Amino acid sequence: MIKEFKDFISRGNVLDLAVGVIIGSAFTSIVNSLVTNLLNPFLGLFLGKIDLSNLILKVGGASFKFGSFINSIINFLIIAFVVFLIVKSVNKLMPQPEQKPAGPTPEQEYLREIRDLLKNK
Repeated sequence: MIKEFKDFISRGNVLDLAVGVIIGSAFTSIVNSLVTNLLNPFLGLFLGKIDLSNLILKVGGASFKFGSFINSIINFLIIAFVVFLIVKSVNKLMPQPEQKPAGPTPEQEYLREIRDLLKNK
C-alpha cells in the first residue's frame, strides 16, 4: 500500500496539481489584499464610504453584508481574468499539433465507389 501511495504521489500531474493549489492560495491572498487595501478605498471614494466591506443592508432583524459580497465578486473577476491571461499565454507558447486533413467520409467513399463502378461499365 505504501508503494502504491508513493507511485501515486510521484506522478507528475499530482505534483503539478499540488504546486498549483499552493500557488493559487498564495495568489488569492494577494488578490484579497489588493481588493481590500487598494481597490475598495478607491471605489469607496466614489461611493462616499472608505470601506466597501462595511456596507450592510438591515431589514428587520437580518443584516445583509452586500459590501463583502461586492469584495468577493471583485476578487473572483480579478482571479478569473489572470487565469484567462495565463491560459491564453500558455496556449500561445505551446506548439500546436499539426492538423492532418480529415480523410473522406464514408458517404464520400461510397460515392467514389459508385463513380468508379459507373466508369467501368
